[in-house]
Amino acid sequence: MKEKILVIGAGGQIGKELVEELCQIYGNENIVASDIKAESATPCVFEKLDVMDAQGIAATIKKHNVKEVYLLAALLSATAEKFPEKGWKLNMDGLLNVLELMREKVISKLFWPSSIAVFGPNTPKVNTPQYTVMEPSTVYGISKQAGERWCEYYFRRYGADVRSLRYPGLISYKSPPGGGTTDYAVDIYYEALAKARYECFLSKDTVLPMMYMPDALRATIGIMQADADKIKIRSSYNLAAISFSPEEIAAEIKSHIPSFEITYKPDSRQAIADSWPQSIDDSEARKDWGWKHNYTLSTMTTDMLKHLSEAKK
Repeated sequence: MKEKILVIGAGGQIGKELVEELCQIYGNENIVASDIKAESATPCVFEKLDVMDAQGIAATIKKHNVKEVYLLAALLSATAEKFPEKGWKLNMDGLLNVLELMREKVISKLFWPSSIAVFGPNTPKVNTPQYTVMEPSTVYGISKQAGERWCEYYFRRYGADVRSLRYPGLISYKSPPGGGTTDYAVDIYYEALAKARYECFLSKDTVLPMMYMPDALRATIGIMQADADKIKIRSSYNLAAISFSPEEIAAEIKSHIPSFEITYKPDSRQAIADSWPQSIDDSEARKDWGWKHNYTLSTMTTDMLKHLSEAKK
């Protein structure tokens, strides 16, 4: 049986689109999509799977002869703050379940996403370096920082080929917001087209690092396809593309939809955003395995509005 790739958390914002990309590259027959939710439309085999179920993961991997895993299942920042114990347990135990399979040589390669949430209020906010103060103030950030340490530990102790990226906020026209602090930058496009107005839960000048999903998918697959000797950082790589504020994205949308209006009503997510960087130095990723982004705020906005408008017809 040919070796296959398993995506755990395939029903999430990244997972849905990653499965599509992987199927196009490797063929539908070589990808297995899984999620705790009931089967959704996928071009490949689907298995209902709980990331907390270590035996279930092992059985699925054995059944399909999986050798490469993308572990995307997680409770995101704002949601994890509402359910901190659940957020910690899901994010940590899920990772350790798969890392143990790497230690046992059941699988040979793992992608696990980290986040800019690993940084905290004492981290340099502008051009945040790869190695810096990391004092996360959210359950999500704490779990991601701990996860980075576990990934590096399993690499150094057991030779586990784990690869990771610190995702900025991700923006996509294919997936609705999923409970993250940066999700305003997804929702704003939907609301702009539907109502020509948007009430933002962050203040107008809150600058955060962002990335358009096509770039994020290229980075994710790119780091997994890179030769192992090019992956010098086994905790997680800084990853960057564009940084902007709600005011700036609103102005860009307004250039396409002149009637668009935005108002601001910061809520609990403001404190989370204030603890995160404004821009990221990802020179290590660019140097080690050739990462570079394609989309700007302008080209992303044009593409987002185009696709969302077409979907409404």
